[in-house]
Amino acid sequence: MALPKLAVHKFASCDGCQLSLLDLEEELLAVAGVVQIANFMEASREVLPPPYDVTLVEGSVTTPHDRRRIMQIRDETTVLITIGACATAGGIQALRNWRDVDDFNNYVYAHPEFIDALQESTPISDYVKVDFELRGCPISKYQLLEVLVAFLQGRRPNIPTYSVCVECKTKGNPCVMVSHGTPCLGPITQAGCGALCPSYDRGCYGCFGPMESANAASLAGHFEWMGLSNREIVNSLRGFNAWAEAFRKESDRREALIEIGGAR
Repeated sequence: MALPKLAVHKFASCDGCQLSLLDLEEELLAVAGVVQIANFMEASREVLPPPYDVTLVEGSVTTPHDRRRIMQIRDETTVLITIGACATAGGIQALRNWRDVDDFNNYVYAHPEFIDALQESTPISDYVKVDFELRGCPISKYQLLEVLVAFLQGRRPNIPTYSVCVECKTKGNPCVMVSHGTPCLGPITQAGCGALCPSYDRGCYGCFGPMESANAASLAGHFEWMGLSNREIVNSLRGFNAWAEAFRKESDRREALIEIGGAR
């Protein structure tokens, strides 16, 4: 019986999330034994023709060519899984969405007239149906393995939707906000990193995006009580997942307070 065909595609991104598949090391041998890697330019020059059973997509849509290509990829696969902050929330490059991209092009490129870019960097789901979104910057290779196995077995992946705070409690970490007043996005960020930053007495940067039903307004209010200005709150929410709805809405609200005058 033929093995299921796996494809991996890259859009605007740093390659880190798709390389998590190769970082599986010993587990990669097991994966290679149950799927046929049919299209993965980081791993092999051999490309087998579609259709594909499962496709992983890393990166955000930033050009008209990207927009056309993701629609073709969607047509060629049964299951489409987006991996990483770029593919699920527009990535760090979505910071340009609050500015005029032409200004950047004119500043960076000697001949900006040759640059064909969309005004916004957006997640894959803005253009096509996505069967599952795997968060992270970068993603957890163990979560990636769970997602692949789940779809091969025909079940829903067992990926946590609770906050990083639960991971901190599990590891016995003292809360960095309570213990020494460090701003932390952990209360509104989805688990997956193992509470990496708080384990080293740093606040969470929100690498895995907003948790389920994230209350960003409440946390921003707490940041304000801690003494952060509205600009500092905006900057804290505009990181790797700045364009994710929960983070974006509160950062926009705080920026509006700055613009109407008086508020820091």
